[in-house]
Amino acid sequence: MSHLTDVTVLISRFFPVRATSIALCVVALAAAFGFNLSAVALELFSKPVTTVMVVPYAAGGPTDALARIIAEPFGSALGRTIVIENVTGAAGSIATARTHDATPDGTRIIIGNWGTHVINGAVKNLPYDLLSDFEPIGLIANNPHVIVSMPGVPARDLKELIAWVKENQSKITAANSGVGSPTHISGLQFQRMTGTEFPFVAYRGSGPAVQDLMAGQIDLYFDQLSNSEAAIKNGMIKAYAIASKTRSAAMPDIPTVDEAGLPGFYISVWHGLWAPKGTSSEIVSKLNAALVQALADPGVRQRLAEIGQEIVPVDQQTPASLAAYQKAEIEKWWPIIKGANITIQ
Repeated sequence: MSHLTDVTVLISRFFPVRATSIALCVVALAAAFGFNLSAVALELFSKPVTTVMVVPYAAGGPTDALARIIAEPFGSALGRTIVIENVTGAAGSIATARTHDATPDGTRIIIGNWGTHVINGAVKNLPYDLLSDFEPIGLIANNPHVIVSMPGVPARDLKELIAWVKENQSKITAANSGVGSPTHISGLQFQRMTGTEFPFVAYRGSGPAVQDLMAGQIDLYFDQLSNSEAAIKNGMIKAYAIASKTRSAAMPDIPTVDEAGLPGFYISVWHGLWAPKGTSSEIVSKLNAALVQALADPGVRQRLAEIGQEIVPVDQQTPASLAAYQKAEIEKWWPIIKGANITIQ
């Protein structure tokens, strides 16, 4: 029984009281039935009680905010602690590569979006395949873009803004949060649909871009609503239209692009969860069930609505729906993005 005593001491040191009781029962049963106690101990300690959710952007951005809102209820439903890990650089491809290389056991997943799991494949030579090298867990929410300008732009609505851009396109500048970023692609699509051309200024993130927009250092921005919402509400920047078929519940006074005069300009940064390729269907199923439960939590729904995140319907929260949606988005956007000849330094 000396081995059992050693294992008991180890468990009591590293496991909380409740987990300790369960673990000791497992060890005692193993001893009673003659199983190798060292193997039992190894199995217990090889299973971390945490799952790392990789966020491919800096803390404070919309993806980080979304991750932190769902982390606690998601972990509670999963029976694990969710640890947020911000891995920045290369428009999210560094974080995605790190998740791709992780052990497929449910201990490391990534919250990605339209940028990391669609756009990057069109503008970068990636060391992984976006569709075949990850296991989709589920769609989370959509965050529509909003067309905004600095306060001094004279246009009162979107039609006047488009006319003003056409008259001043050689003089104005638009911000983006990095070459090849969703905000860049959104701006390029605006140019394509309005027949305009103006230079972009690339920022290291949406935060600095919005600050310069408020200060009048930049003229236009095509941003996620959750980023610009506070500045719009405080009158620090001007909003012209939501790039969606429906108005946002967070800011219902802003018209849609269809209502405002640019029909079909639909841009939304949707988010989902993925696991490394090879993660078992059983683990993916457990992760998906926990995600669905978290997104049904009234507190989560309210907090996401407050920042302009629109939770997808429950029938679209499945792994299969995420896989199909991502594939459709790649088929839609890659020809447009590649046709723009974007060069990543």
